[in-house]
Amino acid sequence: MATFAEQILQFYETLNPPDVPASAGVLDPYSTPEVQRVMRQFFTRYFNDIHTRIFLIGINPGRFGSGITGIGFTDPLALSEDCGIKHTLGTGTELSARFVYQLIRRMGGPESFYRHVYITALSPYGFVRNGKNLNFYDDPDLESAVTPFIEATLREQISFGAKPRAIIVGTGKNFKRAQAINQRLGLFDELVPLAHPRYIMQYKRKQLDAYLDEYVSTLSQL
Repeated sequence: MATFAEQILQFYETLNPPDVPASAGVLDPYSTPEVQRVMRQFFTRYFNDIHTRIFLIGINPGRFGSGITGIGFTDPLALSEDCGIKHTLGTGTELSARFVYQLIRRMGGPESFYRHVYITALSPYGFVRNGKNLNFYDDPDLESAVTPFIEATLREQISFGAKPRAIIVGTGKNFKRAQAINQRLGLFDELVPLAHPRYIMQYKRKQLDAYLDEYVSTLSQL
């Protein structure tokens, strides 16, 4: 039986970006040799087993985090400092990744956390417009173009070994889209929404500990 890591790596190594409208660009880190090397090291280190995991599902990769590293909510700084993986992807950081790795440290570090949690996004690819991040649902034409791709790739990832309840990162539009997909496809028994890390870090920093506690509590219950 293939391990979780083997299935993830096969998925990303054979992934091709969807066709998108001319108004949007695609972030594709997965075709870069250094990202491929880093991803093999990361997933082999933390997912080399056949355990089921809680899926923590974001929107789509951003320019300063997984759009560089290929690893969900993981920026170059966290990849080197928290995961101990040397790379040549720079030392950049991202607000969302800073929140997630504070959470990971609270839950015992990467080895303990990733034993139970798999971080992904509705769309494995990120999108940009005019040099800025673009959420797929903020452009109706883009959303229409990528929704079949999102459904197919999410279903494939679930086959790696997903627990029946998942966390959706974002209580608004992302949760609404995830719910609609789940109602159509019946992928999970329940979707649990939590506030998006960027929102927390940008607007609710004074309540950071409370939000971290909520994430820890929810993940522990699941």
